[in-house]
Amino acid sequence: MPANKNAMTRYKILDELLSDRYHDYTLDDLTEEVNNRLSELDKDSNGVVRRTIEKDLRYLEYEGPFLVEIERYTVQSYDSQKQRSFTKQCLRYAHPSYSIFKKDLSDDEKYLLKSALSLLGQFDGLPNLGTLEGLRKSLGVKDNERQIISFSKNPIEEKSILGELFTAISNKQVIEIHYHKFAAPDENLIHNLHPYLLKEYNSRWFLVAASEKDEKLLTFALDRIDKVTPLPSHKYVDCDDDISEMYEEIIGVTYYDDAPLCNIYFWTSDGAKDYVLTKPLHSSQVRVKNIAKNEELRKRYPTLENGQIFKIVCKFNYELIRELSSYGKELIVLEPSNIQDMLFERCKSMYDNYSKLRTKNS
Repeated sequence: MPANKNAMTRYKILDELLSDRYHDYTLDDLTEEVNNRLSELDKDSNGVVRRTIEKDLRYLEYEGPFLVEIERYTVQSYDSQKQRSFTKQCLRYAHPSYSIFKKDLSDDEKYLLKSALSLLGQFDGLPNLGTLEGLRKSLGVKDNERQIISFSKNPIEEKSILGELFTAISNKQVIEIHYHKFAAPDENLIHNLHPYLLKEYNSRWFLVAASEKDEKLLTFALDRIDKVTPLPSHKYVDCDDDISEMYEEIIGVTYYDDAPLCNIYFWTSDGAKDYVLTKPLHSSQVRVKNIAKNEELRKRYPTLENGQIFKIVCKFNYELIRELSSYGKELIVLEPSNIQDMLFERCKSMYDNYSKLRTKNS
């Protein structure tokens, strides 16, 4: 082993040069580059000669613990002074991603990384998916490998939108979006936004952002965003609040700043209680174990039989009403009265619509 104090420093420099796929280094080029970098690190360095670099390369290939595979290849070059072409022999690592300083992954680490890449690969439109694909192949993940975990997803027509928004949020960059509403698909709405969060709800992706005009928090469905344009000259304003924490106060994505938190009590039938228990309507959901509260509600609503009473604490929005009504007769809202009234009107409207339909067909 070369036994001078600069040996490891030279190995590190050679490692970087041999990994470089953008330059073609001959042995003389490597010697020159090593000397340049050594002098940058230590002005008093005496440098090394070509013979030293040859020994270093031999050590890296055959004698040391690394046993690297170095490729020797030829390229055509041109000498401008002599005005002639010539062939030069160059050196580089045989494998582009190789480095003597890279620690091999353990089998457990490879398994975890393969699993993570399998999940990430399901999010169409994320940036650098090409790099992820290369990493998947380097770990031996086959293209036709059976999927173990599957997400329900609603494909976005313009897949690049998700990646563009992801990049803008990561880089804290103001954007301009072109947006349309379902009610007016031909009307092109333009918004300048400070993007904060990409949120998935009910198999649909949403962008949470603040308007550049008044900093009001807005939500946009990605399948209605037609175009995203970065505005690098505009100053980005970060959100003072924790967006993720704010959205823990609601069901879905519609957030009203002025809506108060509500204590919502609801009853579920024996047939539905286990489903509601194992798939909560909201993260705050608990069973009402307070005997006095349980007795109070059952006394107020004597027709309730058995079942289970639950409580959630969240803000009112459209998604709350839709979620509560999705269980039909198996779930009844007990408090507060305004939420109960909304559910009653929704059910009455459904009843009226079906009644009209059945009357026409009878």
